[in-house]
Amino acid sequence: MSDKTPIIMWFRRDLRLGDHPALTEACKTGRPVIPLFIHDEVVAGQGAAPRFRLGLSVAALHESLADKGSRLILRKGRALDVLRDVIAETGATAVYWSRLYDPDAKGRDTTVKSGLKDDGIDAQSFAGHLLFEPWTVETQTGGFYKVYTPMWKAVRDRDLPGTLSAPSKVPAPDAWPASGDLDDWRMGADMQRGHDVVLPRCTVGESAASHRLGAFIAHRIDDYKAARDIPGVDGTSGLSENLTYGEISPLACWHAGWRALHDGKSDAETFLKELVWREFAYHLIHHTPRLTSGNWREDWDSFPWKTDERLAEVKAWKQARTGIRFVDAAMRELQVTGRMHNRGRMIVASYLTKHLMCHWKIGLDWFADQLIDWDPANNALGWQWSAGSGPDATPYFRVFNPVTQLDKFDKDRDYVKAWLAEEYENPSKTALAFYDAIPLHWNMSPDDAYPDPVVTAEDGRKAALEAYENRDF
Repeated sequence: MSDKTPIIMWFRRDLRLGDHPALTEACKTGRPVIPLFIHDEVVAGQGAAPRFRLGLSVAALHESLADKGSRLILRKGRALDVLRDVIAETGATAVYWSRLYDPDAKGRDTTVKSGLKDDGIDAQSFAGHLLFEPWTVETQTGGFYKVYTPMWKAVRDRDLPGTLSAPSKVPAPDAWPASGDLDDWRMGADMQRGHDVVLPRCTVGESAASHRLGAFIAHRIDDYKAARDIPGVDGTSGLSENLTYGEISPLACWHAGWRALHDGKSDAETFLKELVWREFAYHLIHHTPRLTSGNWREDWDSFPWKTDERLAEVKAWKQARTGIRFVDAAMRELQVTGRMHNRGRMIVASYLTKHLMCHWKIGLDWFADQLIDWDPANNALGWQWSAGSGPDATPYFRVFNPVTQLDKFDKDRDYVKAWLAEEYENPSKTALAFYDAIPLHWNMSPDDAYPDPVVTAEDGRKAALEAYENRDF
């Protein structure tokens, strides 16, 4: 007699139906599939913007599953406890999920797999979040890559499987277990005033992600290498938001990039390199989980960064009132859109850690609360790379000059005009939206005078270089 007991498909950061190895395998069995999302200890630990954006993705997945004759069961609680409850209620004998690699997720998943196996449950994890599983990419001496370029050269020509089609139907059980109500979770509540400002600027769900990739390949990838560095133009793919929640797979992006390259769009190689940079971050976090919590280069532990978040300069940085136009424009873009241009990320990170000499964890934590495309691996690598304490860091003594960087990448001040209101008689709608998004207690107005620099580009560079010369390591 064939096994017709249900399989629980535990969704996490894989909120799509297409190119989903775990879901495909579950549907192939012919057994009933119970899709489940758990607001668990890992979700609860996320910042305001990531949790808000995750809720939108969960709602979109619910609609996609309904189109396949299925539904998404919602539960809240410790992951292992919830899974055991749903197993008891449904008679399920298997749980499938897609692997994750950051320390919090791995710790949870190890506990879950061990507990379920002790219960006699078939607990299986599948690939799908990365192009290459971290243990499949090694240097010639057998270790993991600590420098990006050799890793890129090692994987660029690897054959990868094609993408998997979404199942035509997700087999439903005879009876569904009870489900919570997503609205009751209030996943966007901590966004406060920013909720209504950021919401219309989100691109949510599998279908929207696919269209975003298609539009990028069709219209912008030709100029990607140069345009991606210009914050005042729409020159990037924007896909970090969708990759974060698994609304699109990295494999789909990879194959689209290679097709574009073969079609003669040479800048597609730069896009492929960016996908491998994402892989690099996850391989590092898998092999060296300290990347998220402490200096990757442990000899930086003695470096005299400031750690007090109550400092006036930290407040000015967070509130986009440093008096450095590139920094403030980028920090205001963050408040209005929940995202920040990559060039802006490098500039604000360099200014905080080098000009202001503040610890990179202050910035890492702020981004983890504010970014709708927050990614645990890429956020950590980006901050440590900028600070100089991380792997493959641009020479640690390099200090980006935010003034000359603005002259180079925003010559016509399109980016500044889009986000800074104080110096313009008729500020842009996006610049004014900043004041609708920020907390009222910041007590800021577009009529305020633009501030003088907290630390000038020249003084900050001088102080940073002196600190590097005198470092005790």
